[in-house]
Amino acid sequence: MNVLLVRPDGIGDEILCLPVASALRRLLPEARIAFLSSEYAAPLLAHHPDLDEVRTVTGRESLGELTSLFRRAVDAVVFLKPFKRLMWAAFLARVPIRVATGYRWYSLLANRRVYEHRKDFSKHETAYNVGMLAGLGLQPGTVSPPSLVITEAERVRGQERLRSILTPRVVLHPGGFAARRWRVEHYHSLAQELHRKGVGVVLTGSQAEADMFKQQTPTAAPLPAPVLNLMGQLSVRELMAVIAESHAVVSGATGPAHIAAAFSVPNVSLFDPRRNNLPTRWQPLGKGVVLRPEVPTCEKCIYEACPYWDCLDRLTVDTVAQHVLQVVGAPSPLKVVHV
Repeated sequence: MNVLLVRPDGIGDEILCLPVASALRRLLPEARIAFLSSEYAAPLLAHHPDLDEVRTVTGRESLGELTSLFRRAVDAVVFLKPFKRLMWAAFLARVPIRVATGYRWYSLLANRRVYEHRKDFSKHETAYNVGMLAGLGLQPGTVSPPSLVITEAERVRGQERLRSILTPRVVLHPGGFAARRWRVEHYHSLAQELHRKGVGVVLTGSQAEADMFKQQTPTAAPLPAPVLNLMGQLSVRELMAVIAESHAVVSGATGPAHIAAAFSVPNVSLFDPRRNNLPTRWQPLGKGVVLRPEVPTCEKCIYEACPYWDCLDRLTVDTVAQHVLQVVGAPSPLKVVHV
């Protein structure tokens, strides 16, 4: 059977889909497993032992092009997120088995429907994803945490990039798409504080995030020269290698936190209190800590009108630095701490 798993999405979202491929490999060892990824996140999936093929979409394809994509040796498609246009294309391509959630009007385009709401946030995203295999008549049981693979050559290049800084090495990733962010000034102060404590500091992020960091960095207090700023310089594969060769990652609820977890690198993840960002569903599955401000959980951010508008900024630099040193010195299974 040729099975296509579909979720062209962000880095963290796609990493949390990988346990589906692993469960499928275990339950149907003869199946050929492909993954339909976004172009942006596809490099993550290279060399993964439970994927035989990675296909990509840009979001700019015509419906005809998408339909052709589903006509290429697909016996079953599992929509790990119900993208309407892709479901329509699979329907037009007459893929024999089409699995999707059952609560949307366009769920009619699927012929195997799984009725489970994710908005109750009662499970981790990996468990919701693996649960979609019920549409193939499979019962996966315990969900394995996701893992990623880099080649030995990539690992060596990662080591070479980090050779100039002190050990332990900590990655600070100030950016991210989906969640609210700890302020750039805090990351800047954290880099200085960790450097004072003898920690090697690496900054990562996209070029846009690098520009944001530069604009918002206090000019009166430049970063210490030993801080390695790789923002805007790394491909996805290079970022994976740098994280894999580090001892902790500090970030928001964003992709690099899940990359770190997939390489068993401890996290210090800073989660805002929105309900759709609950650690129950989105925490990295690894070692370290999720820090969450001690304020009420909110349904959505109403910005300055909220009395807790400063929620993430209630996480002080000293508190975050203290937890970084703890997870570097004694990594343990991830826990959620309200501060």
